[in-house]
Amino acid sequence: MAFRIKGSHITALLIAGAVIGWMATGDIVVGGQANSANAVAPPAERRDDDAKVFKVRFVTVSPEIRPDILTVRGRTIAESVVAVRAKTSGTLEKRLVSKGDAVKMGDLVCQLDRGVRQTIVARATAALEQAAFEHDGAIELQKQGYTSDGRVKSLKAVMDSASASLAEAKQELSYSDIVATADGIVQDPIAEIGDNLSEGGTCITLINSDPMLFTGQVSERQVGSIAVGDTAKIQLISGEVVEGDIRYIATSADAATRTFLIEIELPNGDHKLRDGVTAVAQIALEGAEAYKVKSSWLTLNDNGDIGVRIVDDNNLVMFKTLKIISHTPQTMWVTGLEPGSRVITVGQDYVIAGQTVEPVPADADINQMKDESNS
Repeated sequence: MAFRIKGSHITALLIAGAVIGWMATGDIVVGGQANSANAVAPPAERRDDDAKVFKVRFVTVSPEIRPDILTVRGRTIAESVVAVRAKTSGTLEKRLVSKGDAVKMGDLVCQLDRGVRQTIVARATAALEQAAFEHDGAIELQKQGYTSDGRVKSLKAVMDSASASLAEAKQELSYSDIVATADGIVQDPIAEIGDNLSEGGTCITLINSDPMLFTGQVSERQVGSIAVGDTAKIQLISGEVVEGDIRYIATSADAATRTFLIEIELPNGDHKLRDGVTAVAQIALEGAEAYKVKSSWLTLNDNGDIGVRIVDDNNLVMFKTLKIISHTPQTMWVTGLEPGSRVITVGQDYVIAGQTVEPVPADADINQMKDESNS
C-alpha cells in the first residue's frame, strides 16, 4: 500500500525545521546570563547613569548648655516634734488646749491635781516661821548674855534647812502646772483629763512646722555637685510646689545605701505644708554642653550602635555614634557630634555611609524634594 503524505505532516516538518535552525544560530541563556555580546546585564549589574543623586533633608546642629537637674525623692518632715512632759506624777485635772491649737513657749497647757503638795507647802511654811522665831529669840538672848554663839548658829542652820524645804515644796507644787517648752501646733499623742501621768509622762505633743523640711538621700556620685544654700524646687504628691534652700548635707554616708542625707528648708508660715508627705526635689546643677536632637533622627548602624547619619563637606554620608545623656518626650540630649554637623532628618534609613547625596536644608519644601527624588 502506498504511503500518502498528508498536509499536516508537511506542516509539522516545516515547523520542526524552523525550530532546529533557530536553535543552531541563536544565543543560549543559562541561569539568567547570556553568552552573547548583545546580552542584557542582570539587574544587579545594571547602572542608570542618568539617575539623579538621592536627596536627603538635614538640619545643622550646634552645642547648647544642657540644664542639668538632680532629682531627689523623699518626704516632708516637721522642724521639730516636742513632747511636753510632766515633771512630777499626778492625775491630769485640766488640759487647757486641744488638738490643732497653736501654742507659744511658756503657755500653760495642763494642770495636775495639787492635793498633798499644797499641804506640804503649808507645813514647810510653818516650820520656817517656827525656826525663824526661835532664831530671832536666840539672838536677843545672846545680846543679853543668856545664850551662847553655838546655840545661835544651831538655830540658824535649822532656819536655813526649813527655808530650803519650803523652796523644794513650792517647786514641787509648781510642777503641777505644765507649760509648753516650745512653739507649735498641738497634736497626738495627747493626755485626757483623769489620766494618771507618771514623771516624764506626755501631756501634749507639739509640732513645729515652720519651717517645714524636705529630707532625701543623694548618691555618693552626685553629692559633690550640690552645696548648702543651693535652691531646690519641691513638688509634693498632694500638688503643692514650693521652693527652698539646702540647709544641711550629711558628711557621712549611710552604711547600707551609700547615700547622703540632705535637708531642704521650706517656708511654711501658713502651715499648709504637712508633715510626712511624699515629695520630689529638683535641684538645678551646673549645665554642660550637649546637642539637642529629635528621637526620629536616630538610627542604627550594622553593629547595632545608636546614632545619626550626617552629611560631610563633600556631601558624603557618615554615621556618628551618640551617647544619650537625657531625654524628654520630644527631644534628646546627646554627645558625639561636632559643631555645625549636618544631621540627616529625612531619608537617613535609605542611605549608607560613603554614599554621595544631595543635602537639602530643613527649611526647603519637603514635598518638592520628594517629587524631585521620585522623578
